[in-house]
Amino acid sequence: MIEVENLTRVFRTYKKQPGFWGGVKGLFQREFEEIRAANEISFTIGEGELVGFLGPNGAGKTTTLKMLSGLIFPTSGRARVAGFDPTKRENAYRRIFALVLGQKNQLWWDLPAIESFLLLRHIYGLGAAQYKATLDELVTLLDVGHKLNVMVRELSLGERMKMELIAALLHRPRVLFLDEPTIGLDVVSQKAVRLFLRDYNRRYHTTILLTSHYMADIKALCERVIVIHKGRKIHDGAIDQLDATGSRQKIIKFRPVDGVLLPGALSPLLGQPKPTEDGEYVLQVPGEQAVAISQQILAAGPVADITIEDVPLEDIIAELFGRQK
Repeated sequence: MIEVENLTRVFRTYKKQPGFWGGVKGLFQREFEEIRAANEISFTIGEGELVGFLGPNGAGKTTTLKMLSGLIFPTSGRARVAGFDPTKRENAYRRIFALVLGQKNQLWWDLPAIESFLLLRHIYGLGAAQYKATLDELVTLLDVGHKLNVMVRELSLGERMKMELIAALLHRPRVLFLDEPTIGLDVVSQKAVRLFLRDYNRRYHTTILLTSHYMADIKALCERVIVIHKGRKIHDGAIDQLDATGSRQKIIKFRPVDGVLLPGALSPLLGQPKPTEDGEYVLQVPGEQAVAISQQILAAGPVADITIEDVPLEDIIAELFGRQK
């Protein structure tokens, strides 16, 4: 459904010298800097896949989505979405994809959302019966029927994002690009959006490319992730492969019965456990040694509680970024 081959986007930015004379100098001699927002990125995504697109701020995620949407042109490389070339901006292509930007609105701020939906119905040429059936289904799934006639500016952030999703899905796109759809939402709204996207993907087999800084979104929705850093792809595979790619560590959390760890109770080779505010101790160890070390902790003194956990996904990805510096 999505084919990307060596996609590159270079931005040329003007470097202004500080102060008044720096501005005067810039009138006659300008310095420019080239920034590769996307640097020879290649990947393919099959129909119906829901793929996470991860990277730190400035990695090139939004730039890539905009190139796939035809909003900006690549400097080099090629992309195909459902057989279309996004750079041609054909009407037939615009009818089969949707782009939702978490920090930008497509709804009219001073009108109720239902008015924007009616406008979109005419833009996409939707029949009355098709429009009503789709709208009723989406409104029910997102539970916003009582807010359709409220001005968009008066909706909460979570309610506005739900309306944005409805606007994007009214024409039943085959491909959905989501850029930070849960940014700024409370945990309840985040969960509602995640549940909706998972159900919608399963029901309609829509291809979804999702960027998010919330690892809960990625864990709940995506079986595959693409990670980019400084414009380059550094990982593409199943989300559980990140453990092997980024780290083979385990985290042991334990709580001594009296809340105090006896000096010298553990071997110095294990490192110093870090105490937490609630009386626990945390120790990061190699995965293959986790059981043996746990037994050593239990033998060192009475322990009220002990757990072995995987390293959080966000820490593994941060480690990947660190290796690329």
